[in-house]
Amino acid sequence: MKFLPLVWSGLRRHTVRTACTLLSLVVAFMLLATLMAIRTAFSAGVTVAGAERLTMTAKIPLINPLPLAYGPVIAGEPGVRAVSHANWFGGVYQDPSQSFPSLAVDAASWLRVHPELQVARAQQAAWLADRTGALVGADTARRFSWKIGDRVPLQGTIYRRPDGRPWEFTIDAIYHADGNADQSQFFLHYDYLDETLPPGAYGKNEVSWYVIQASDPSQSQQIASRLDARFANSSYETKTATEKAFVSSFARQIGEIGPIVVTVAGMVLFMILLVAGNTMAQAVRERTSELAVLRTLGFTGGHLAGLVLAESCAIAAIGGGTGLALSWIAIAVVGDPTHGLLPPLRLTPAILLAGSAVIVSLGVITALVPVLQVRRIRIVEALRRS
Repeated sequence: MKFLPLVWSGLRRHTVRTACTLLSLVVAFMLLATLMAIRTAFSAGVTVAGAERLTMTAKIPLINPLPLAYGPVIAGEPGVRAVSHANWFGGVYQDPSQSFPSLAVDAASWLRVHPELQVARAQQAAWLADRTGALVGADTARRFSWKIGDRVPLQGTIYRRPDGRPWEFTIDAIYHADGNADQSQFFLHYDYLDETLPPGAYGKNEVSWYVIQASDPSQSQQIASRLDARFANSSYETKTATEKAFVSSFARQIGEIGPIVVTVAGMVLFMILLVAGNTMAQAVRERTSELAVLRTLGFTGGHLAGLVLAESCAIAAIGGGTGLALSWIAIAVVGDPTHGLLPPLRLTPAILLAGSAVIVSLGVITALVPVLQVRRIRIVEALRRS
């Protein structure tokens, strides 16, 4: 602690340069954190997709529905343990910036094929018994301060009520999920949607996709091939793939964001390294005579190296920490820019931990060259040059 005044003095030696360096670090870490949050949102659900689950969609694009009558046919296929279905509902709560993933599902079968959704037994029973009930992810419930029993109106963007009024749902259950599973979804009853739509309306007696649970995960590909062959040359040809492939494909409809984010993040890190490294090297060169005087006063090369390392880590910590904090605030204000197509952007603990690791690494790496310069200082030569 007794060396902290020396570190603080070093930071204040050239106030303008230090401030500019800190500002560049703040902007760089804001960009880095935001990019990683975007990447996490685009890949959410891919790593936790069930190996035993298959997803069947229309062979052309996802917007083309499949007949509800396909369900019993799929269930009768050898090797199929369970089948469920879903429709992308696309509801908006209050305004477009407050949307979230909303799906109309066959409630009982959906819970069977998605055991990672953890719902209290009493809440599950209430949802199954309530035609206008909803099952909501813990993240979305926390976001809007919803609680069990709340009545929530959603304005339909794909499916609209014949009377033009908003759809209204009662929050009957709140689910949690293991690992990185998405906890932002809003599930409503498909039966309620289908019964409300008028005859001939889009989505009437139709589903967006089927979720198929295989008895033996090793046979998933064979089951998918047999199902697609069964519906080949029909009016509704199908494409069946593993759930992981389906989620990845769904994210790619919005953009090949992963490689772009990784590339930009790498460039940001390289820029940070150049800026901070140049600042520290210049600061040491300017203070060669002062460091030589400290050596004459009894400071060892290790002491001086520690001072330079502490100064470098302090700059990285202040700039990087401020950038992460401002990024967290900015993401909280922006909300969900994808309007429910992906989970909302948020700085997860993994992103914050990675950002902290980058801060520490930056402080150490940018101090390496200055530390070597300090340890090689010769008192007489340094004083003579000054």
